[in-house]
Formats: sequence, C-alpha cells, structure tokens
Amino acid sequence: MADQTIVQALMLGVLEGLTEFIPVSSTGHILLAGHFLGFKSTGKTFEVLIQLGAILAILSVYAAKLWQIATRLPADQESRRFVFGILLAFLPAAVIGALAYDFIKTILFESPLTICTALIVGGFLLLWIERLPLKQKYDDVMDFPLGLCLKIGFFQCLAMIPGTSRSGATIAGALLMGTSKRAAAEFSFFLAMPTMLGAFVLDLSQNYDQLSADDVTVIVAGFIAAFVAAVFVVRWLLDYVSRHGFSVFAWWRIAVGTLGLVGLWILG
Repeated sequence: MADQTIVQALMLGVLEGLTEFIPVSSTGHILLAGHFLGFKSTGKTFEVLIQLGAILAILSVYAAKLWQIATRLPADQESRRFVFGILLAFLPAAVIGALAYDFIKTILFESPLTICTALIVGGFLLLWIERLPLKQKYDDVMDFPLGLCLKIGFFQCLAMIPGTSRSGATIAGALLMGTSKRAAAEFSFFLAMPTMLGAFVLDLSQNYDQLSADDVTVIVAGFIAAFVAAVFVVRWLLDYVSRHGFSVFAWWRIAVGTLGLVGLWILG
C-alpha cells in the first residue's frame, strides 16, 4: 500500500471529523477532496465507514449525559420521551436510506457537480434562515415534542443528497420550527448516533466481501483521524453557535461549492 494513500486517508479523516457536526456537509467535503486528490475507495465505503469515528466522539463527550439518560430510562418519562423522539426522528432516514441505497451510492456519490450545487444552495438557504424573525419555543432537547422530532427527521432525509449536510438539514429544520440555535445543534448531535450507526451497518453489510486488507487499513486510519478531529468540534460547537449563529458556515459552503465548480471547470 502506498504511503500516499495512508496520508490521504488521514487528511480525509480529519476533514470528516472537522465537518461532520457543522452544517457544511462532511460527505460533500470528503467526496470533493477525494475527487481532486485522486483518492479511490472500494464501493465508496471509506467515506461512510469513517463516520463511526465521529459517532464515538459524541459518545466520549456526552458519556455522562447518556449514562444519566440510560439509568433514568425505566422510571423517568422525560428520558423515555427523549429516546423515543430520537428514534422517531431517525426512522424516515432509515427507511429512505435503505430503499434508495443503490441510487445514492452509484449516482449521487459520483457527481461532484451535484455536490457543489448543493453546497451553494444550502449555504444561501442557511443565510436566509439566519435572517428570519423566528420565535423560539424550545430551548432544551429533553423537552422536544414527538411531532417536532419526527418533522426534524424528515428534514434529515434531504441529506441523502451529498453536499446538503445531515447536520445542516436537521439544524435548519429545527430552527424553522422554533428551537434555539444551541438546542438545534445538540439535537443534531444526538440524532447523528443512530443515523450514522445505521449508515455504517448498512454500508458494511453491502460491501464487506469486497474489502481487502489494504482497504481496512485505510479505513482504520481515516476512522482514527475522524475521531480525534470530531472530539474537538463537538466540544467547541455548541458554545460557538449560541453566540455567533451559523452564518460563517453558510459562507464557507458557498465558497467551497464555488471553488469546486471552478476546479471542475478547469481540471474536470
């Protein structure tokens, strides 16, 4: 295995970890970066499987809160509603992701033009939402009604299009329905756990027999890099968005999407 491939895997893993939980589309970033770096993964599994590193980052940062929810689950109605709300929000993506798996992996994942367009359009939509005079009704993820959770789950399905951003879609949906910026980002964190774990299991079940030892080594390298980078982002993001909002991420999306289109026009 070429050392260059391991270096590329580490670079893409760091990029995954830094972008997974901010509304800029981690999948869009690593697919575009991989395209211009000439990085190839078997069945595009690398781009999906390294997301497990980001899941473990959430678990490590939120371990105490998750343990508290788990221990209170049998007797506490609020904890049961929260867990059921997360599972309810996960359901639409689970169904649509399973049904559209082949189309997503073989068509959408292979279209850098689609990714760039989604990055730019999503950036402008995020700027628009930031400027709306929205009324806050929910400031604590533990208090989200089940109907709200399900609606956020349908918004998450927009992220089946690479470049849209899973966190961006869920955060935008939550903001439009009256959550605070901090609560929207935190709910997106928790919803990421079953969503990304489900994507990991589905992708591995579809492609495990095609993976070589070299593929596994590259995936492990990207996984570790994603975990380290994601821990930093999860610890920092909530405080940042509470104070500054999401505009900087919107402009970043627009810039990356525009540069991607220029790169495709010049380099192909």
